[in-house]
Amino acid sequence: MSWPRRTRLPLAPLLSAAVLLPLLAACSAPAKETPAAKAAPGFPYTVSNCGVKTTFKAPPKRAVTMNQHVTEVMLALGLEKSLVGTAYLDDTVLPAYKKAYDAVPVLAKEYPSKEALLAANPDFVYGGYSSAFDAKAGRSRDDLMAAGINSRLNMEYCPSGASSLADLYREVDEIARTFGVPDRGTRWTAEAKKTVAATEKKVDGVAPVSVFVYDSGDKAAFTAGGKGIGNELITRAGGRNVFADLDKPFGDATWEQVVARKPDVIVIYDYGSTTVEQKKKRLLDDPALKDVPAVKNRRFAVMPLSDAVLGVRVPAAIEKLATQLHPTR
Repeated sequence: MSWPRRTRLPLAPLLSAAVLLPLLAACSAPAKETPAAKAAPGFPYTVSNCGVKTTFKAPPKRAVTMNQHVTEVMLALGLEKSLVGTAYLDDTVLPAYKKAYDAVPVLAKEYPSKEALLAANPDFVYGGYSSAFDAKAGRSRDDLMAAGINSRLNMEYCPSGASSLADLYREVDEIARTFGVPDRGTRWTAEAKKTVAATEKKVDGVAPVSVFVYDSGDKAAFTAGGKGIGNELITRAGGRNVFADLDKPFGDATWEQVVARKPDVIVIYDYGSTTVEQKKKRLLDDPALKDVPAVKNRRFAVMPLSDAVLGVRVPAAIEKLATQLHPTR
């Protein structure tokens, strides 16, 4: 093939010019700054939780939950894709969340070791009980922070204690905002408030029945105190917690105190290896309790433990307990 005839120029000057012109242009052009990445909507987000202040520049991407009720908060908000691990069920996950739960790796039947937790490479750890952040096990919030991992403790177990429905709504809202889905938190709270209002309407005007919660225990009764959501759950269901003066979410009471406070109903928390029937038998077979009205009349109510902690089950749990305390309503 023959190319069109052109006037030939020396090769070297052409190459020099070709190289030199871009260099001169680069020297004379003002330096361009790399544009900063835009922050996700709602970020940075700063939140204080149990005395720990954290600023999130973006939603966590690799979260681990420890304890069922906080796992269910995440699942209720549709955040299963943000989870790289979970641990510690008290009972069966709600059917509505089972498919999402089954897609998340289970790190341990109870709490994972520090090594197992770190192996999941989390950027956020969400614990339901203070035991989730056990310092002796190397899982304290300070330990995690030192490893560059943010954390949150369910508000029911903050040192300040008291939990209410307002705290539950705040818990859900702050998790929703932390993960960049505030609208989901708003929608969940709106539905929860409707459920609670419907139950309160049904029990409006009833005389509260006195309630003793039996969680577990033999030499002493491990029960629900006045600083947990369980206490408000009883109140809103038309009951009165006989150990509301116990200054913590859960604690021990003597059997003598149980006898003296004469509960009308015993609410049994259902979880773990001891069955509800075994717990009933222990109460019915104890001669010291034979004159307690609830024992004498065999008035028992049953609740899964995960219904009675600060989580997304609470609004429906109020209705379920109200039905057991006031069946004629």
